[in-house]
Amino acid sequence: MKKYDVTGIGNALVDIEFKVKDQFFTDNGVEKGLMTLVDEDRQNALMQVIDTEQAKKQCGGSAGNTVIAISQFGGKSYYSCKVANDELGHFYMNDMKDAGVSHNLNESNLAEGITGKCLVMVTEDAERTMNTYLGITETYSTADVNEAAIKDSKYLYIEGYLITSENGKQAMKHAKKIAEDNGVKVAMTFSDPAMVKYFKEPMTEVVGASVNLLFANEEEAMLFTGKDNLSDAREELKKVAKHFVITQGKNGAMIYDGDTFIDIEPYSTTAIDSNGAGDMFAGAFMYGITNGHSYASSGKLASMASSKIVSQFGPRLQWHEAKDILAKLNP
Repeated sequence: MKKYDVTGIGNALVDIEFKVKDQFFTDNGVEKGLMTLVDEDRQNALMQVIDTEQAKKQCGGSAGNTVIAISQFGGKSYYSCKVANDELGHFYMNDMKDAGVSHNLNESNLAEGITGKCLVMVTEDAERTMNTYLGITETYSTADVNEAAIKDSKYLYIEGYLITSENGKQAMKHAKKIAEDNGVKVAMTFSDPAMVKYFKEPMTEVVGASVNLLFANEEEAMLFTGKDNLSDAREELKKVAKHFVITQGKNGAMIYDGDTFIDIEPYSTTAIDSNGAGDMFAGAFMYGITNGHSYASSGKLASMASSKIVSQFGPRLQWHEAKDILAKLNP
């Protein structure tokens, strides 16, 4: 019996989320709809022009959101990450504990430096734009990978955002090899179209011969495979992933279960914030497949959960909401 359903590795970031008008991007030179890496000075300049009192603060990062979702649905998750010995680092550690996620952080191993922050700007069309200062998590390396946790998990979940640094790439490859050498399945998310567009070669290197489960949205799937349509892209993905999920926003998702394609219907919702929708889909789906649900049932759960996330502000469900969604799945 494995101790954890999923061990995740990724960038530990405190998400600071706030609403803006499109004019905000023009006034402050921000490219809408993308995740942009920025330095500390640039991020501090942006923080001077936002209403921090109205902003919502939570521990996050892509894989962080996913392992929290697994925990909220009743799964057992572990997160290997890196924060600094500062106010936000302690906030991150305590918030992760409150979310029921085991992790590698404790008072004695917090590094000197600055904890990473992600400014999440949400517009009225529900699109999210992110400016990220990685801080100490930019130094995440093989030394921060918890080998014991991976060995004691059903799945390793790798966040694509780690690909932006050489040490992050090596950590991804190191964790993947530990999993493969010990019969642990490997899941991976591309995280963002920019990660595939600008880091395609190292991303391909990490994927290697194959992964057990790959998460991508439509744009990421086409960028990675070099195809200009989804039909060709999904056929190409069969060469590198035993199973995969392609999320399609308001059109639902498609799942390849290793044999056939399963179309997952979307759930009607009014979108106000798309931040964390993909992370939630991955978390709910991985909870499902590690807790006795079929691929189709897990896809349905993930679709319900992500539709709920986009209908509210912030990337995380309330605990009662997760229970309500499970109740609907199993009436």
